[in-house]
Amino acid sequence: MQTAPQETTKRTLRFMALAAFTSMASMRVCDPMLPALSQEFSVSTGDASAVIAAFAVAYGLLQLFYGPLGDRLGKTRVVIGATSACALFCAITALAPNLTALVVSRAAMGASAAGIIPLCMAWIGDQVPYEQRQETLAGLMVATVSGMMAGQWFGGFAVEALGWRAAFAVLSLLFAVAATLLWRQMSAVAAQAPASAAPQAAVPFSLRTYLSNTRQLLAMPRVRWVLTVVTIEGALAFGTLAFVPSRMVEGFGLSAAAAGGVMVLYGIGGLLYSLFARRWLALLGEHGLAMLGALAIACGLLLLAWSPVVAWAVVGCFFAGLGFYMLHNTLQTQATQMAPHARGMAVTLFACLLFLGQSCGVFLVALSVDRGWLVPVFTAAALGVVALGAVIGRSLHRARAMDATGVKAAGASSAK
Repeated sequence: MQTAPQETTKRTLRFMALAAFTSMASMRVCDPMLPALSQEFSVSTGDASAVIAAFAVAYGLLQLFYGPLGDRLGKTRVVIGATSACALFCAITALAPNLTALVVSRAAMGASAAGIIPLCMAWIGDQVPYEQRQETLAGLMVATVSGMMAGQWFGGFAVEALGWRAAFAVLSLLFAVAATLLWRQMSAVAAQAPASAAPQAAVPFSLRTYLSNTRQLLAMPRVRWVLTVVTIEGALAFGTLAFVPSRMVEGFGLSAAAAGGVMVLYGIGGLLYSLFARRWLALLGEHGLAMLGALAIACGLLLLAWSPVVAWAVVGCFFAGLGFYMLHNTLQTQATQMAPHARGMAVTLFACLLFLGQSCGVFLVALSVDRGWLVPVFTAAALGVVALGAVIGRSLHRARAMDATGVKAAGASSAK
């Protein structure tokens, strides 16, 4: 039988999962819309991709500020505020009269959405016992991956059946529902709390201290290595992802709805990895997982670039998704260990640079897509990912060997 606190935590988690689902859907909803947006606003596909880059830049940069804000004001309260802001900016996006207004409103959406998933994860760290935390975080991951798949599919479906503006209207409604449910839940929890349970005083935020701590982190070679690698990964893997639906539409003649449906396979690859992650990690080790993930991404990009038939391109989309989660989760694990004394700030920097890398990748691919260079760019990205995977795998293998040597030396010393 579950206790009242357990049931309260589960209910809050369900509402946070809805907010996280909608946040990720809003991030990827524009991917299959690019051809339609380029036609409506009479711009090139590359110019239309600014709606994706603007979201990614704002999402990445604002990661740096939501952590301290959540510590100061309360994580649930900030998640509610961010979710409410997303509802507002989604509605504004649906009414955008031109591309400039659309890009600005998408940047505002990214700035707001940046506070949802990271603070939901931080809330889980605060509220869920350690022995249950991995399972709980896995549930949140399912919500985010499902949101990504739903956003990519629904973006294409809306273009064909309802008009692209309807997609943002639906997202606005979902954000509003999530914010309302979380607010009611927070109010109910506050009403049940004992009057004597006064909230702990928040530590005042100091910009000088924050910048000083950031500089100390960046002075560590391992931190610089992980952040550099994830920036490149974001540019190569996430930067090309935004243009996969355009490749399916323009290269294979699919409708926007069908292209969005194909993108669901990218997320299915991620879900498959989550099911077998423990088994594959035991079999391959971190270095093998990183290298195999990079090879899977490269195979996916090459199939998308050079396949003469759509069926192989569809398979390529699945491999790209599977490989990305194999590679990225390995890097994510490194991010949690690269600075154990400042884990929260380190993971925040990691997320920030992942999305800044994505925005740089989108910008660079946008320059080429209007020149008809998408196939060569996908090919170059595939080769770059293979090289990146080799570097990561070699580094992890060397680090593991050094750790093993250190353990043996310590054992020999203690035996003496």
